[in-house]
Amino acid sequence: MPIHELAALGAATCWALTGLISAGPAGHLGAPAFNRVRQIFVTGLLALYVVATGTWRELDAASIGPLLLSGLIGIFVGDTLLFATLNRLGPRRSGILFALNAPIAALLGWLVLGEALPVAAMMGIALTATGVFLAILFGKRRAQIHEWETIKGPLSIGVLLGLGAATGQAIGSILVRPVMATGLDPFVASLLRVGIAALCLSVLTQLPIPSVKPKGPLTLRVAAMTALTGVLALAIGMTLLLFALSGGKVGIISTLSATSPVMILPMLWLKTGERPAGGAWAGAALVVVGMGLIFLR
Repeated sequence: MPIHELAALGAATCWALTGLISAGPAGHLGAPAFNRVRQIFVTGLLALYVVATGTWRELDAASIGPLLLSGLIGIFVGDTLLFATLNRLGPRRSGILFALNAPIAALLGWLVLGEALPVAAMMGIALTATGVFLAILFGKRRAQIHEWETIKGPLSIGVLLGLGAATGQAIGSILVRPVMATGLDPFVASLLRVGIAALCLSVLTQLPIPSVKPKGPLTLRVAAMTALTGVLALAIGMTLLLFALSGGKVGIISTLSATSPVMILPMLWLKTGERPAGGAWAGAALVVVGMGLIFLR
């Protein structure tokens, strides 16, 4: 049973839900403040679990550095840029850009880790990535007028932010892969990665830089929604990804975890009442075929 690949799909599902839930509170607070609140909340939850279960004893000195660096690049930089992209381009467009972390990670896995991929797996990765791109690029019909389809600010800046988010996520995966291969508890790894990101964001938001300050007040409703996104994306989704990386190859795991733009299509339909275009569903079909090839590796 491909348990590690299924875990990667579970992470993608969590992130698809997060993309929908995050749109409101991220726009209200701004990307840095929103990310800081959710990461502090999740750090507290993970700390309670790790202390209560005693899994912190599994951590060794050699693993701390790579985990902290992975959290710094993959979560502090990657997530902050992702939600900045979400605020500018909406869930659908930010999804296609963030999905680029899959081919970037596959390339880095080959160059840095020397991971060889079977022909069937490479074909599966290519089909899955193509399906993700089609599902987003052709996911809008002319009749769709929902505010999430509105581009705020220059498109080029939003694209650059999305590419930065994808690159950060890919590098974070590469850095954490050798550590997770040792069998370290995923919750312990998540604690260090999310904790360092929360610390860095807390320092960042204290600087006299207007763009990193909260745009709006932290109301009870915004706080609850922000906490929910943290539980889904970081406490559950990221832990599932780390577990997947403990036994799967970076290129395959990253590709499967990047299918959230496909999964978000029916969620967007339910949320907005606007049916995605036929090209979006064609892309989803390619994703299914690609995943089949990956499972048959």
